[in-house]
Amino acid sequence: MGKTLAVVILMCLMATMVPAQEKEQERLKECGAVLEEILGMPDNVPEELLSKAECVIVFPSVLKFAIGLGGSYGRGALVCRSGANFTGAWGTPAMFALEGGSLGFQLGGQATDYLLLVMNPKGADSILGSKVKLGADASAAAGPKGRSASAATDIVMKAEILSYSRSRGLFAGISLEGSTLRSDGGANKNLYGRELTARQIVRDGAVKPPAAAKALIGLLNRKAPRNTSAK
Repeated sequence: MGKTLAVVILMCLMATMVPAQEKEQERLKECGAVLEEILGMPDNVPEELLSKAECVIVFPSVLKFAIGLGGSYGRGALVCRSGANFTGAWGTPAMFALEGGSLGFQLGGQATDYLLLVMNPKGADSILGSKVKLGADASAAAGPKGRSASAATDIVMKAEILSYSRSRGLFAGISLEGSTLRSDGGANKNLYGRELTARQIVRDGAVKPPAAAKALIGLLNRKAPRNTSAK
C-alpha cells in the first residue's frame, strides 16, 4: 500500500513538473526568436560589440504593472561564452529575471523586448554571483546601434553592461540604471529538474543545453563565433 502511494505521489509531482518545464522551454524559444529579429533589423547591435560580449541576456515581452508609481518584471535567459576566459563557444543558458520600478515609465504600458550585452568578465562575475543593481553593482549604459560602434562615447565603451530595447518595432539603446538582474531560481529548477545556481549552469557545466535553446545558441555561434575583446 505504501509503495503504491509513493508511486502515485511521484506521478503527481511529474505531472506538475512537465507543464512548468514546457513553459521555460517556450521562453527559451521566444528568446531565440526575439534575438534573431533584433539582429535582423537594419540598424541593430553593432557587430563589433556583439563579438566582444562575454554574455548576452534576452528578456522578451517585458510588461508594466502598477504598484505604487509603477514597475516591471521580465523573465528571460542569459547565455555566456564557455571557457575560463569566455573565449569558447556559447554555452548553456540560465534563466534570469529583470526587475525595476523605473522601467514602468519607459515602457509606457507596452510590451518591450530587452537585450543586454555583458562586456567584460567583471560584469559577468557580478551577474553570476548574486542579485545585481545596474548602475550601482555593475556599470551600465545605453548601447549604441548601427554597423559600427566607433562613434560611441568612452562611457559606453567602458560600461560593463550595454542595454537595448525594442517596442512597437523601434529599436534603441536604453538606460536601465536602477533596475536589478537576478538568477530566476524557480525557472531554472523547472527547466533543469533540480536547484542550480546561474554559475553552476553557465560556468561549471552542471547541465547540458536543452533542445529548446538550440536556436538561441546556434544564432549566437553564427553571428559572434569568436570573442574579439582583448584579454
